[in-house]
Amino acid sequence: MTSSAVIRRLPHWRLLVAVGAVAFTLAGCAGSTEGLFGAELYARSCAGCHGGEGGGGSGPALGAGSGAVELSDDQIIGVIEVGPGTMPAFDRLTDDQIASLVAFLRTLQQ
Repeated sequence: MTSSAVIRRLPHWRLLVAVGAVAFTLAGCAGSTEGLFGAELYARSCAGCHGGEGGGGSGPALGAGSGAVELSDDQIIGVIEVGPGTMPAFDRLTDDQIASLVAFLRTLQQ
């Protein structure tokens, strides 16, 4: 039986429910992919100085209870792009990469 034959046999409401479920699942995956991408960037580019869980090291802490919690997203973006003090600038990251990194940092601060 072809897929078009299956679709013709399904009542329209079942088809709508199935399409809605797929769309809902894909929307959830998009958010989790962004978080995972940020986690990978953090592990590769930030954890060496700021610690795996944001607790600090040679760089300041970024997790819960740190001063970074008080920074706005725009301020964090500026820090990432400019790299104050001895921190290197990460100005080669795309806007999407930086946004996913900021989103991941916020999870460390909860």
